[in-house]
Amino acid sequence: MGCINGHQEKVPETERKIRANDAVYNSMFEYANNFICTSKYTIVTFLPKNLLEQFMRLANAYFLGLLILQALPVISSLPFYTTLGPLVFVLGITCIKDGIDDYRRHRNDDKVNRRTSLVLRDGEVVEEEWQNVVVGDIIKMENNHFVAADLLLLSSSEPNSLCYIETAELDGETNLKVRQAIPETAEMKDDIEKLADFNGEITCEPPNNRLPKFEGKMTWKHETYSLDNDKILLRGCVLRNTQWCFGLVIFSGHESKLMMNTGKSVFKRTNIDRLMNQLIIGIFIFLLIVCLVSTIGCGIWESALAGNQFQVYLPWEQFVPGSTEGRSGNTEAGATVLSLLVFFSYIIILNTVVPISLYVSVEIIRMGNSLLINWDSQMYYEPKDDPAKARTTALNEELGQIEYIFSDKTGTLTQNIMVFKKASINGDSYGGYYNQAGVEIENIEDSQACNLSWNNQADENFKFYDHRVIEHVQSRDQHVHDFFKLLALCHTVMPEENGGKIEYQAQSPDEGALVSAARNFGFVFKSRTPHTITIEVLGEEEVYELLAILDFDNVRKRMSVIVRKDEKIQLLCKGADSVIYERLHNSKEQLQQTTTYHLNDFAHDGLRTLCLAKKDLSDKEFREWSNKYKLASISLDNRDEKMNACYEEIEQDMILLGASAIEDKLQDGVPDTIANLALGGIKIWVLTGDKQETAINIGYSCRLLTDDMEDVFVIDGEDFDEVKKQMEESLHKIPSNGVDSNYDDLIDAPTTSGSGYGSFSPNSEIPREKKFALVINGHSLSHCLKPDLEQLLLALGCSCKAVICCRVTPGQKADVVDLVKRNKKSITLAIGDGANDVSMIKTAHIGVGISGQEGMQAVLSSDYSFSQFRYLERLLLVHGRWSYLRMCKFLKYFFYKNFAFTLCNFWFAFLCGVSAQTLFDPNFISFYNVFYTSLPVLVLGFLDQDVSDEYSIRYPKLYQPGLENMLFNKKVFGLSVAEGVVSSLVLFFIPYGAFYESVNSSGLDEAGLQSFGVAVASNLVIAVNLRCALDTSYWTGFNHFVIWGSIVFYFCLISIMYIPTLGYEYQGAAIIVFTSGTFWYSMLLTNVILLVPVIAYRFYLADVHPTLSDRVRRKQRLEQTVVREKDMGVYRTTASQFSRHSILSGYAFSHEQGFGDLITSGRIMKQNPEVHA
Repeated sequence: MGCINGHQEKVPETERKIRANDAVYNSMFEYANNFICTSKYTIVTFLPKNLLEQFMRLANAYFLGLLILQALPVISSLPFYTTLGPLVFVLGITCIKDGIDDYRRHRNDDKVNRRTSLVLRDGEVVEEEWQNVVVGDIIKMENNHFVAADLLLLSSSEPNSLCYIETAELDGETNLKVRQAIPETAEMKDDIEKLADFNGEITCEPPNNRLPKFEGKMTWKHETYSLDNDKILLRGCVLRNTQWCFGLVIFSGHESKLMMNTGKSVFKRTNIDRLMNQLIIGIFIFLLIVCLVSTIGCGIWESALAGNQFQVYLPWEQFVPGSTEGRSGNTEAGATVLSLLVFFSYIIILNTVVPISLYVSVEIIRMGNSLLINWDSQMYYEPKDDPAKARTTALNEELGQIEYIFSDKTGTLTQNIMVFKKASINGDSYGGYYNQAGVEIENIEDSQACNLSWNNQADENFKFYDHRVIEHVQSRDQHVHDFFKLLALCHTVMPEENGGKIEYQAQSPDEGALVSAARNFGFVFKSRTPHTITIEVLGEEEVYELLAILDFDNVRKRMSVIVRKDEKIQLLCKGADSVIYERLHNSKEQLQQTTTYHLNDFAHDGLRTLCLAKKDLSDKEFREWSNKYKLASISLDNRDEKMNACYEEIEQDMILLGASAIEDKLQDGVPDTIANLALGGIKIWVLTGDKQETAINIGYSCRLLTDDMEDVFVIDGEDFDEVKKQMEESLHKIPSNGVDSNYDDLIDAPTTSGSGYGSFSPNSEIPREKKFALVINGHSLSHCLKPDLEQLLLALGCSCKAVICCRVTPGQKADVVDLVKRNKKSITLAIGDGANDVSMIKTAHIGVGISGQEGMQAVLSSDYSFSQFRYLERLLLVHGRWSYLRMCKFLKYFFYKNFAFTLCNFWFAFLCGVSAQTLFDPNFISFYNVFYTSLPVLVLGFLDQDVSDEYSIRYPKLYQPGLENMLFNKKVFGLSVAEGVVSSLVLFFIPYGAFYESVNSSGLDEAGLQSFGVAVASNLVIAVNLRCALDTSYWTGFNHFVIWGSIVFYFCLISIMYIPTLGYEYQGAAIIVFTSGTFWYSMLLTNVILLVPVIAYRFYLADVHPTLSDRVRRKQRLEQTVVREKDMGVYRTTASQFSRHSILSGYAFSHEQGFGDLITSGRIMKQNPEVHA
C-alpha cells in the first residue's frame, strides 16, 4: 500500500471553507482524505530507498567505495568478499530492523484506516471505513468509540447537548473533558432527516497543530455563530459516558491536529558520537598518509632499487609502461603507474583501522545498556506498576556526563498532591496545632484533630487541628462563611456521585483541594447547570445564578465568577497574591498588611498560597459589562485580547477576604538525591512557576540550598539596568571571579571541583569550597535572556552551586536550557512531569519525563522516564556512570586492537617490496572483528563495572570522570593508538625474528608466507583477548566464556579450515605452525612483552597513585560492613548534617485553564438527580 493519499502538495491554505453534506463543493478544495500513512516505504520502494538512506551515512558510503576498489583486480590483493560480507551483514541487519519497524507502522496504519464509523450518506447512516471519510461528512459516534477525524459537534444524547471525551492519546490525561454543541444545531438531536438537510457553511482556520485553540464561524439560516475549541472533538479522543453524538468533519487524515502534532523528534547525538566523527576523520587522514608512504616506497623500490628486475618471476601488468610483456616505456614511468595502483591497494588492505563492525558494536552495547535500565527493579514504582524506561538507545553514555540538571518543581520534586493546611480569614490566621484546652502548641502529636463527624460529606482522611474554624463556621461568622462560600463557588470543578459521596473532577490538584476543603467544613458544592451553581451550607441548600465565568490562564493567574442570589450580584475572585493585590480597593490596607504577614508565615512550610477577594456589582454595572463581554466573545479578530480587556475592567476595586495555603509535599528521597548529585559535581537549576519565596523555601527543604552556602543571590530587579547592576554586584562577590573577570573567561572555566578522579591521598582533606546560589524571578529573567545580558547570566549561574528561576514560563524554561547548552561545553539534562516542561525536555541534551499527576506529555517527549525523582540518582550515578565507563573502555580497546591488527600489514609491506601483498589469510581479515575479537568486548560493554551500584551511590564523586571527560578523549585515543602501534611492532617482528632462520627437523624452512601469517594471526588473537581480560573489572561467567572461548574457537576453526581435504589455499599451514616449538615460544614471548608492562604499570598506579575508583574497589573487595566516613573524605553527606534555614516567605498559585466557557454556555457535566437528595 502506498503512502500518497493525503500527501499531495498544494497551495497552503489561509482559511478553510466547508459546506455540510456537499461532497462536490468540498472536493473543489482538494482537502486531504482520512487515509493515514505513517510508514516510510512500500514494497516497491523499500530496498532502493532504504539503501539510499543507509549510504547517505558517511561510514557506509566509505565502505561502499572500498568495495568498488576491491572489485578491481588490478589494485586489490584482497577478494572483494572480505568487505562485501561485513557490509552486506550490516546493511542487511539495518534493512531487517527498518523493515520490521515499517511493517509494524503499516499494520498500525491499516488497523486505524480500517476502523469503521457510522457516516451519513444520501440520507442514511451507513458503516464506512475511516479511510473513506472526507471533509464535510456527518459522522455518528457511540459511547467508547474513537473520534475518526476533527469534528464540529452538532448534537448529542446528553442534556444541553454535552458530550464527554477522554484525551489520553492527545495529552496523556485520563480525566474527562466536556464539549457542547451550539444550541441551534443541538436541536437536530438524532433526527436523520434534519441532519441530512443540514447545509451549514463553515469558515475556519487552516490545518495547524494548536491543540487547545480553534477559531471559526458557521453560517446557517442567515445567522452567524462563533466556533471555538469547546465545540470541537479531535481525532484520537474517545467518547465516554455519552450514548451518541453527531459531528461534522472539519479536518481529516494528515491535516487533523493529532497528525499535525506528530512531527519528527529532535535528533540527539552524544558527546562521544561527535568525538568519534572527528577521530574517524583523523584516522582517515592517517590512512592516507600511510598509503602515501607506501606509494613512495613502492616507487623507490620499483625504480631505484631492484623491484623492476623481478619481472622475470612476476611480470608487470601489460598496460604498465616498461613491462616486459606489454607497453614500451621507461622504468620510471612504470614505477609511477605501479605506485598509484599501490596507493589504492593499501587503502583496501589497511581499511580495517576503521572497521564497519565498530558502528554495529556501539549500537548493540547501547541497546544492551538500555535494557539494563528497563530491567532495573530498584527503579520500578510498584504503586503505579511503572518501571523505568529508556525510550532511546542512543544516549546512555551521556547519562554519565551530566553537569547541569534543569528540573521542574511541582510534580517533579514534589508530589503534586495538594492538602489544605492553613488559611487567613479577615486578618485571623487558622491552621495551627491546638491542645484540648485551646492553647496553640508546636507538637502535632499532642494536638487533637477537629471532629467533622457532623458533616456526612467530609473526607475521612482530612485532618485539621484548628478548632476555631469549626466554631466560627457553626456560629455563622460572616467572614468565615464568605471565605468558604467563595471556595465552593469560584471554580470550574465538575461533581460526580460515587457510592453516596460526591467526587470532584478538577483541572488541577490545587483547585480540587480547595473545593474539597470547603466541603469538609460544611460548604458542599453539589451540582451545576449552565446558569446555576448549587451548594449546601451546613445542610441548607443554596442556589446561585451563574452569570459569568472569567476563566484562569497563565497570563491572568486568577479566575473569577459572577453570581447572583437574592437580587445581589457579586464577583468572586481567587488568584496569585501579586495580581490580586494590584486590583484591591485601598480601603482595607491594614487587612492587606496582616494578610501579607500571614502569607509570610505560611511560607515557613513552603505552602502554596492564593488570595481570595470579592466585589459587589450593581445591576447597571453588570449589564453594561455583560454587553461588552458578549461582543468580545463572538469576535473573530483578536478574541482573546478583547475578552481579557473585559476581564481587566470588571476585576478592579475588590475587597480582600483572605488567603488559603495548600501543602504540596516533597517526593520521597528528593533531599538525599539532590544532595548526592551535588556531591557528584552536578549543578541543579530549578525552573518553576512558583513565587520566589516559596521556591527558596522548597530549595532549603530539598537541600538544593544549604546553610553552609556563602551567599544566596536574589535577582528581582524590575528594569534592565537594575537587573544588570544586581547581577554584576553578585558576580563580583564570588572570590574566584574577581572584579575584572571577563564573562567569556568564566564561561570556559572548569566548573567541577573537589578531589576529582586523579590521585587521592587517604589522609588529605578536601578544601572547603565556597558555594553560592542564585535565585531569579521570571520578570528579571526576561531581561537576563536578552542578548546583552545572557552572557552575564550564564557567568553568574555557572559560578553558583544551585540556581532557582521563579515564575518562569515554558518558553523561558527552554531558553534557559538552550543558553547553557549553546555556551557551555557541558551535557544538560531536563526533567519534568507536565506539558509545560516539554519544551525544555526537548531542548536539553537528555530529557527525562516523570509520569505524575499532570498527564503523560512530558513522558511522551522524553528520552527516559520513571515515576519518582529519586530514581534520577540511580539513573545517573549507576547506569549513566557504568554506561560511560563501558563505552570508553570499549572504544579504547577497539581502536587498540584494530591498529595492532592493521599495522602488521604495513610492516610486512617493507618486506614484500611494498607490493600490497597481504600478510593474513583473507578469511582471517573478514573474521577478525566478527568472530575472533567481537564477543569479549561486547560483553565488556554490557556488564563491566568498576564498583557495585551500592558503592556508586555511596561515593558520588566517582561520577566526576564523566564530567571532566577523562575516560575517553583525544589524548586517551592517542595513547590507545600508540599502544596499538607498539603492539603491532611486537606482534610482527617477534615471530619474524623467531622464524627468520628457523628450520624444522627435516632441515627445511619452518615458515613460508602462509605459515608466518598464521603465526602472527594466532599471536594477535591471543594477545588482544588477554588484553581484554586485563581491562575487565567485573568478571562473570559470560566474560570467561567469551574470552577463553574466542581463543579456542579461533584455533578450532582454522585447524578445520586448513585441513588438506578441503583444498583451501592455506591447507596445511595450521599443522605446520601449531606443531612448531618456535611458534609456541614466540607466542609466549610476544604476550609477555605486550602484557607484563601493562600489568606492572597498572599495579604501580593502583599502589602509588590510586584513583578514587581504585580505593573504592579495594574497599569493596575487603567487604567492609561498616563505612568509615573519614577513610576517603568523600562520603555521602547524611541528612542530619543539614539544618533548616530561617523562616522564608512563599507564595504560589498553580492552576490550569478550567471549564469556564463550557459551564456558562451550558457545557457542563450531566446532572445526577441523586446529588440533590
